[in-house]
Amino acid sequence: MKNITFYRRFETDILAGRKTITLREASDADFVAGDQVRVSRYEDDVYFCNIEVTGVTPVQFDDLNDTHAVQENMTLPELKQVISEIYPGLKELFMIEFRLI
Repeated sequence: MKNITFYRRFETDILAGRKTITLREASDADFVAGDQVRVSRYEDDVYFCNIEVTGVTPVQFDDLNDTHAVQENMTLPELKQVISEIYPGLKELFMIEFRLI
């Protein structure tokens, strides 16, 4: 089973089904639809759930929109700020869509 980590601040939203995508750089996007993935917290590697990847799509930072923000459970300005902090200057991202299993 593949692994992925999320910052602790996203754990509650993932478990509640409010966060259904993650935006990653290419090196963190080695997933395909159907992959079952073990999820843990980035800060301490504590496991908290499994997800199934339902799709992986390239997306440009400048093309992020309100739909992406809703799927991340944020406003669009919040989403762009978070992405800019995690991946400064990165323009090409990969949207990994997932569901809790």
